Amino acid sequence: MMFDPVYFGAGALNFGLAFLAAGGFALMFKAAYQWITPHNEGALIREGNIAAAIMLGGALIGYVIPLASALTQTHSLPEFVSWALLAGVIQIATFWLVRRIVLRDLSARIERGEVASAVYMMMISIAVGIINAACMTA
Repeated sequence: MMFDPVYFGAGALNFGLAFLAAGGFALMFKAAYQWITPHNEGALIREGNIAAAIMLGGALIGYVIPLASALTQTHSLPEFVSWALLAGVIQIATFWLVRRIVLRDLSARIERGEVASAVYMMMISIAVGIINAACMTA
């Protein structure tokens, strides 16, 4: 098979658009997630709080897993946007439910740097993200 610059150009354009859309949604999710958490992840991470970094990182991974699935399963930008928004709502709802039902003092634990609570929340976020991604393929 020979290299076809026209075919590559179209593919590269699609790649670029998808990458920008996914990157933009990841940044918007990060901002929304940080906005809804009672603690300030940015300040805590700058202070060296490993728990805050683990929890935020887990939430981002839990979000981008279904985001990646949506990229492979959707056929239009509006469809991708719908799945991206739903994935974000599910991740934020997961944090809210854990904080309200399981670990009511989660934010205080993160502020104190309790890694066990952060790892617990990270694993829940990733597990929910994997389930979310799998449901997008059904």
